[in-house]
Amino acid sequence: MTVRVRFAPSPTGRLHVGNIRTGLINWLFAKGQHGEEGGVFVLRIDDTDLERSTKEYETGIETDLTWLGMTWDERHQQSARFPVYTQAVERLKAAGRLYPAYETQVELDLRRKVQLSQGLPPVYDRAALKLSEADRKALEAEGRKPHWRFRLEGKRVKWNDLARGPCEVDTTSLSDPVLIREDGAFLYTLPSVVDDIDMAITHVIRGEDHVTNTGVQIEIFEALGAKSPEFAHTTLLVGSDGAGLSKRLGSLSIMDLREQGYEPLAIVSHLARIGTSDPMEPAGSIEELAAAFQFGKMARHPGRYDFEDLARMNAAVLHAMDYASAQPRLQNLGADLGETFWLAIRSNLSRFADASLWARVVGGTATPIVEDQAFLSQAAALLPQTLDGETWHAWTEAVKAATGAKGKGLYAPLRRALTGEERGPEMGPLLALIGREKALKRLAGEPA
Repeated sequence: MTVRVRFAPSPTGRLHVGNIRTGLINWLFAKGQHGEEGGVFVLRIDDTDLERSTKEYETGIETDLTWLGMTWDERHQQSARFPVYTQAVERLKAAGRLYPAYETQVELDLRRKVQLSQGLPPVYDRAALKLSEADRKALEAEGRKPHWRFRLEGKRVKWNDLARGPCEVDTTSLSDPVLIREDGAFLYTLPSVVDDIDMAITHVIRGEDHVTNTGVQIEIFEALGAKSPEFAHTTLLVGSDGAGLSKRLGSLSIMDLREQGYEPLAIVSHLARIGTSDPMEPAGSIEELAAAFQFGKMARHPGRYDFEDLARMNAAVLHAMDYASAQPRLQNLGADLGETFWLAIRSNLSRFADASLWARVVGGTATPIVEDQAFLSQAAALLPQTLDGETWHAWTEAVKAATGAKGKGLYAPLRRALTGEERGPEMGPLLALIGREKALKRLAGEPA
C-alpha cells in the first residue's frame, strides 16, 4: 500500500506555523516511507468558501510550501468538485442520513440555553425529524431555507490513533452536524470526507482539536460505503510560556518569518523537533528530517514554540552552510567576495542578510571607531608588510609587548578601528581580507 496523505489549507489567510506544522508532519510521514519515492503528499486547496477565498492567498500557500521544500505530488481544488459533493449529498439523502432542519440560529441558541438551565447537554434534539411534509412546506412558505444535518447513528466510534493510541468518540453525545448551510454552501466536513475517499487518502494527520470531528467523519465514511483512513491527532503548539499562541508572540506567518530572514531549513527543523525526543538542532535537509520521523518520538504534551530556539536554529543553519549554497545568495546581495570571505563570516551570522555588512567592512568603506589614537598609531607601526590568516595573532602579541595592553584593552580597540563594529567574526581571517592598505588608513582614523 502506498501511503497517501493530504494537506488542505484554506486560501483565506496566510499560512502560519500552526498549520504549516500540520502540513509538515504529513509531508515527513509520507516522504519518510521506505522506497525510492516514499509516500504521496497531496495539496488540496480548501476553497469551498468562495466569498473569503482569494487567489492571492492561494498563491501564497504554494509559495510558502515551495520555499520550505514541501513540494507536492498532486494538487486539487475543492471549488472544482462541487458536482462530486452534490452526488454524495443525494446518496446520503436517499439513505436517510441527511435531513433538512429549519431552525434559525437564534432559535438554536435559545434551545441550548434551556437545555443547559435544565442540566441537559446542549445537543440538537432532532426536532426537524418530527416535521411532516406539510410542516416543511409551511416553513418554506414563510421564506425559510433548510440547512442539512447528518443523522448520526449514535454509537462508540473507535480507532487506533497513530499519535494518541486507542481512541473513541461517543456520537450519542453529539449534535447531528450541519453539512450544508441554508445558502447551499458545503461546510468543511462533507467535502473533506468525499475527497479523502476519491483521492484514496490512507492517513489523515491533523491536530488533536479534530478528535471529535473524527468520530463524526468515520460515520460519514461508513454511510458512503467507504473504509475510513487511519488517523493521527498530534498535540497543538503553545507559546514558550505554555499559553496559546497569540499575536503577542509576534508574527507567526511563514511569509513574515521569511521576510524577517529566517532560513527555511531552520523553520522546518524547528517545527519538526518541537514536542519530540529529538535534539533541538537543524537537520542537514528536509529529506533527512523525513527519514528520521516517527510518531513514537512525539510527546503527549503540547509543543512549545520558542523564538529563541528558532533563532539558534537559524544561526546553526548559516554556520554550517557551504559556499556553493551561499554563493548565489551572496551574489544577489552584492556581497560575493569569495569562499574565503564566506568561511570567515558565516560563524558570526544570525541572518543571511548580515553578510552585506561584512562585505562592506571587507570590500567597501568602514568608518573606524577611535578612542585612543596614540595606541592605534603604535599598533599601525607594528603591522607586518604581508597579511595572512596568522598575522592577527603575531601582530597582537607584538602590540601587547610594545604597549602593555592586554585582553579587551588590546583586542577591542583594534577591532573597532579596523571594522567600525563592536563585535563580529574572528579577526584573523578578517584582517587578511581587509588588507594592509585599508587597515593602515583605519588605524589612522580615516574611513577606508
